[in-house]
Amino acid sequence: MFHVTLRQLQVFEAVARQLSYSCAANVLHLSQPAVSMQIKQLEESIGLPLFEQMGKKIYLTDAGKELFQCSCAITQQLADVSTIFSDMKGLEHGHLNISVVNSASYFMPQLLAKFIQLHPRINVSMHVANRDAVLKQLAENSADLAIMGRPPEGADMLSQSFMQNPLVVIAAPGHPLAKAKAIQPLRLAQETFLLRELGSGTRSVMERFFANHRVTLSATMEMDTNESIKQAVQAGIGLGIISLHGIELELETKRLKVLDVEHFPIMRHWHIVHRRNKRLSEATRAFQQFLLAEAKKLTPGPTGKRPPKPARKNQK
Repeated sequence: MFHVTLRQLQVFEAVARQLSYSCAANVLHLSQPAVSMQIKQLEESIGLPLFEQMGKKIYLTDAGKELFQCSCAITQQLADVSTIFSDMKGLEHGHLNISVVNSASYFMPQLLAKFIQLHPRINVSMHVANRDAVLKQLAENSADLAIMGRPPEGADMLSQSFMQNPLVVIAAPGHPLAKAKAIQPLRLAQETFLLRELGSGTRSVMERFFANHRVTLSATMEMDTNESIKQAVQAGIGLGIISLHGIELELETKRLKVLDVEHFPIMRHWHIVHRRNKRLSEATRAFQQFLLAEAKKLTPGPTGKRPPKPARKNQK
């Protein structure tokens, strides 16, 4: 029987996730020698190496992979116990850890501010990242809830839609297509498009749309934030596809224009996502219900699309 401390498991998990002693040290706010010492003591106790080095990179050994699975299970159980104790103390002493995709960062602070006003003693943390990073946080159990446009596939996650998320094509007000009507998707092949990075949910939707309409873009530029895309579009560099929630201020100040493109807006939904086996705290459940009740008040304004023509009545 080997002996292991919770601190050693915490250090081991950090190294296993980062696959770097220095990165793990930064995450844990420890020195790199301290991290190395904890791993060395753990390996001596087990009697097997947990990591192997190949070149400048380290990898988990078979023993390391087994310990990582057990360590994650222990961490989850401890988190569940912490949740139980928090619930015993009541809603006002809870903690809420949320991870949101970049596009949702335009409306989530407004919702969080109202929730905090209702529950000022709940400790709230919000992390903003692209879809792949948010999914990783869910998988690693470092987020209680996630907010994203396209929910993950698989039986280990639960999702619930709570608000519409229209995606629109945007241009500078002086763009030649700004006043055009019923623009065909094929016409967009002549334009430069500003794309989010790989792993972005918006980019995935955009790529599927053009593939379904057999449109091959002639020129693209990749950017890692919606703010960069908006600034580039305003400067006349090209067109972009973005959530309507993220451009309401620019539309009001007439710095951006929503193009009248056929088959747009692409209507998606925002989803609340969490792990199926995660025990949700009272604070997390309260925020989930709060979102469902409040999000309908944040429905975005006009999308720039013309209203549909009324159907003609049959003449008798």
